[in-house]
Amino acid sequence: MPKNRVLLLEDDTNLSETVAEFLEDEGFEVDTAYTGEEAEERLYEKRYDLLLLDVNVPGVNGFELLKSARKDGVDTPAIFITSLDSIESLEKGYESGADDYIRKPFALKELLLRIESLLKRNFLHKPNPRIEIGEDITFDSVGNTLYKNDEPISLQPKELALLKLFLSKAGEVVGHETIYDHLWSYDETPSESSLRTYIKNLRKIIGKDKIVSIKRYGYKYQP
Repeated sequence: MPKNRVLLLEDDTNLSETVAEFLEDEGFEVDTAYTGEEAEERLYEKRYDLLLLDVNVPGVNGFELLKSARKDGVDTPAIFITSLDSIESLEKGYESGADDYIRKPFALKELLLRIESLLKRNFLHKPNPRIEIGEDITFDSVGNTLYKNDEPISLQPKELALLKLFLSKAGEVVGHETIYDHLWSYDETPSESSLRTYIKNLRKIIGKDKIVSIKRYGYKYQP
């Protein structure tokens, strides 16, 4: 199962490392940024499940970053982590599109509880679990079913796992080793020829141009 991916914007190196290590130990994948501009770059390079944003950082501050992202259609849940404690700051944070707010200093356990609550709430209230793949092709992320013209398409277990991996890393290059680790268990031997077959079968269904081969490295799903 893919890990929840978190973007952490925090210019305090020690706090950033502490939070990142804690969340990684709890099963999250964490990308760190130390300036607003660096966070912006990461935000538009990848898809995240949660944003943890400090407010007072070099360059673009957290409020401005999130407000701009919301205007661009980014609806990723966001929590501000900050030492600001005025009502005005709280209002400004929510007005910029935040879902929650935690003041420094905070207990890591409290942060984890807030994150889990927000992710659960976001998942339960998603209006449509279907992911648009192409014309008349969708994937039901709850029922784990691929549909073409609203008719379910049967996939082998490893084809399904591969499709879900690509969808979770849309727009990213996924290396062969990552795919092997995801599709084959420790007591199985990964097969390059089988992987090529799975790729071929998926391309027949969702379109050849949707899965791009990256020579000597892996594949990239184009949303």
